[in-house]
Amino acid sequence: MEMLGCGIAITDELGITSQGLETIHYKGNDKILLASLDKILSEYQVDTIVVGMPYNMDGSKTERAEKTEKFIHKLKCKYNKMKIEQIDERLTTVQADKTMIELGINKYKKKNIRDTMAATYILETYINTEK
Repeated sequence: MEMLGCGIAITDELGITSQGLETIHYKGNDKILLASLDKILSEYQVDTIVVGMPYNMDGSKTERAEKTEKFIHKLKCKYNKMKIEQIDERLTTVQADKTMIELGINKYKKKNIRDTMAATYILETYINTEK
């Protein structure tokens, strides 16, 4: 079974900066991911959930995008009082990899923080589009 990771990032109280929080390893099981989100939402004041949508470079949907859309539907059902937004996540992993190379992070640590760093970039994109 493929090990899937979902990077989590949060903003400061004023919604100015984004900060990587963690990567949730959920093995494709949405129940694990949702339980982890419950825990995070109980610890932080969250009013909006931003989800990265994985498109191909030409803008077409990936197989992963269809799974992400189904997950967004679950989020909207479970957290129906929250705003659920989606942001194009193309190149965020590339950006995360480039940053890790610049910082000299070794390849064994990269795997663990790539998704968290990409989530930070996704959230920054959202913050900047909301301004």
